[in-house]
Amino acid sequence: MSDLEAVPNPVIHSCQIIDPGHDVRRFEVIGEGLKRGRQMAYSRSKIVDADRPGRVLALTEGQGVSIGTPPDGLQKMPVDPIVVIDSADLPPLWEVFGANRSEDGHWRLPTLSADVASPDAALHIGPQFVILETAARDAAAQFAGTSQLQAVSSHVMFLARGKFGPFRTECEAMGGRRTGDTVAVRVLLHDEGADDRAITAAAYTFRI
Repeated sequence: MSDLEAVPNPVIHSCQIIDPGHDVRRFEVIGEGLKRGRQMAYSRSKIVDADRPGRVLALTEGQGVSIGTPPDGLQKMPVDPIVVIDSADLPPLWEVFGANRSEDGHWRLPTLSADVASPDAALHIGPQFVILETAARDAAAQFAGTSQLQAVSSHVMFLARGKFGPFRTECEAMGGRRTGDTVAVRVLLHDEGADDRAITAAAYTFRI
């Protein structure tokens, strides 16, 4: 849903990586709306190498719900591209969002602030994706005994809005007996300021 048409809230997001694209310089997301009802909407996308569109990198699917109507007179934001050139000098994304790995071993996002909030004053999905994947990758590396991991798939379910924080991850890593090169991690994100309520659940698969 467009922000001009509704106040969208994500419900489910999934991603399957087909090609890691280590040599890809630019990628393009080709979105496709599948169905839209009065409150629910469904979509999918294909992520491709922008310079070679026939090379598919990943597939995604999503489900969202409208939680309100945007105010009258809301205009589309002007296009103002932010050019970021990847380099070793850039900080990791978890650091940008103020996350850290506490002494108890759990990854956390700080108390909710305007920097990480969505327009409806809840934890934005961007920081959630970052902290969930960071915690999952860390747990997978500990389980596998190596950091040489390639993400294969992810599935995220948004259970409730994060309103307070800090936000803590709980991870459970496991491996298949027959495929010793695969590690799966389940992650729960809790809002410690809201009676430790679980707000997001995710599952990730990595290949060693």
